[in-house]
Amino acid sequence: MSRNFVFGICVGIVWVFLTMGNLEALSQQNASLQVDSKKQRAQAYERLTKTVATIEAYYVEDMNINEIIDKAIDGLLANLDAHSAYLNDKKYKELKTQTDGEFGGLGITVGMKDGALTVIAPLEDTPAQKAGLKSGDVILKINEQSTIGMSIDDAVNLMRGKPKTTINLMVVRKGEGKPLEFKITRDIIKVRSVYAKTIENLPYLYLRINSFDKNVTDSVKQILKDNPKIEGLVLDLRNNPGGLLEQAVDLSKLFISNGVIVSQKGKVQEENIVYDASGKAPYPDLPIVVLVNAGTASASEIVSGALQDHKRGLIVGEDTFGKGSVQVVIPINNSDAIKLTTAKYYLPSGRTIQAVGIKPDILVYPGAVPQNNGGFELKEADLRNHLQNELQKIDKDSTTKKDEKSDEKETQKTTQNITMADIANDIQLKSGIDVLKAWAILKAPHSTIKKEAK
Repeated sequence: MSRNFVFGICVGIVWVFLTMGNLEALSQQNASLQVDSKKQRAQAYERLTKTVATIEAYYVEDMNINEIIDKAIDGLLANLDAHSAYLNDKKYKELKTQTDGEFGGLGITVGMKDGALTVIAPLEDTPAQKAGLKSGDVILKINEQSTIGMSIDDAVNLMRGKPKTTINLMVVRKGEGKPLEFKITRDIIKVRSVYAKTIENLPYLYLRINSFDKNVTDSVKQILKDNPKIEGLVLDLRNNPGGLLEQAVDLSKLFISNGVIVSQKGKVQEENIVYDASGKAPYPDLPIVVLVNAGTASASEIVSGALQDHKRGLIVGEDTFGKGSVQVVIPINNSDAIKLTTAKYYLPSGRTIQAVGIKPDILVYPGAVPQNNGGFELKEADLRNHLQNELQKIDKDSTTKKDEKSDEKETQKTTQNITMADIANDIQLKSGIDVLKAWAILKAPHSTIKKEAK
C-alpha cells in the first residue's frame, strides 16, 4: 500500500469527522434558534396580554375586552402601511356596498402620501371636480374633524353620505398661502369610464379612460374598431385612480405582443403571479402617447409603465402617484375582516411602482399653451374656423330661443372633436399631439426610401 494512498485515507477520515462536527454544530444552532424563536413569541404574547389586562384594570374610562382588542388590532394594521386596515362588522359591510357601482359621495379617490390624506384624483364630471378639488390637495379637515391620524377607510366613510347633503372640506394646496375651504354637495357617482374624440384636422384619436372598471377593454376594442384609419393614439390617463388589475393587463395586451406586462410578488410563493402578453396584440405598431399626472395611480400606472418599458409608447406629463401594492380582504370570523397588503406590483423591467410612480419621458406641467402677447396665434388654415366661432358667439346674443336650441344641438355635435381651442388650453395634450407628429415624420423617410428603391 503506497504512502500517498494511506495519506489520502487519513485526510478523508479527518474531513468526514470535521463535516460531521459542523453538521452537529449547525443542528444544535438551529435547535437553539427555534427555542429562542418560540421563547421570543411567548414573551411577545405575554407582553401583549399584560398590556391588555393593565388597560382593562386601570384605564380611566370603562372598556370591555372586545373594545380593547378592536383598538389593538386597528392600531396594528394602521401601523403596517397606509392601505392595510381592520374592518369591524360595520366597516366590512360598508366595504361590500362600495362595489355596487352607485353611491352618494364626492367623486374623489384619496390615499396616504407622506402621512397625509391626499387627493389622488377627482373623477371627471363629479361634485369634487366641479367644486375645484385637484390632485395633490391635502385634506386637513372633514366637517371640522381633523384628518391627522385618520385612516383612509374612515375618511372615505365620512365623505360618503346621502345624495344632496353637503360636506365641508379644508385642504392645503401647494402654492397657496393658506388652507382652502370647499362646501360640496354629495351626489350619486356614476363614472363614465371610457370615451373617445377625434382630433380636429389630424389623423389621431383621443382616448380618455377615467377608471378601470370591468368594461374598459371591450369599450376600447370597439372604439378602435370604429376608427380603423387612425395613425396615432393619445391615451389620457390623467386623474385615473386605477381599478381592476385584469382590465389594465388586458388593455396593455392590445398594444404589447410579447413579454411581461406586470408581475405580482409577495411573501407567499404560490401567490406570486406573472401576467404575460398573449402574442396576439391587434395594434402592435400603433403610435401611442400616454398623458399622466399626479392623479394617475395603480392600474393606470401599470398600463403606463408596461407601455414605457416595452417602448410601445411615450409618456408625457408629470410623475404619477406611486400606488403599486396589492390589498386582500381576509375574513377573520363571520363578521370581521382585515384588509392586508400582501404583495407589490413590478413592471417588466423589474422596477416597482410603490411610492415611486412612473417618471414621464417628457416632463410637461399642466396649463394653457403660452400665446404671443396674450392673444391668438392662428395659422391661415385655422382662421376660417376661428372667425366662424367668433361670429357664432356674436350671433348667440341676438338670436331667438329657437335659434339658441339649434345652436345647442350644433355644439353637442362639435364636442365630439378635440378642437384647436381645446388643445390651446391644455399644453400636456398639445405636447402629446406634437410627439405623434414627430413620430410620423421620423417614420416617413423609411417609407420614402423603400418607394424610391422600387
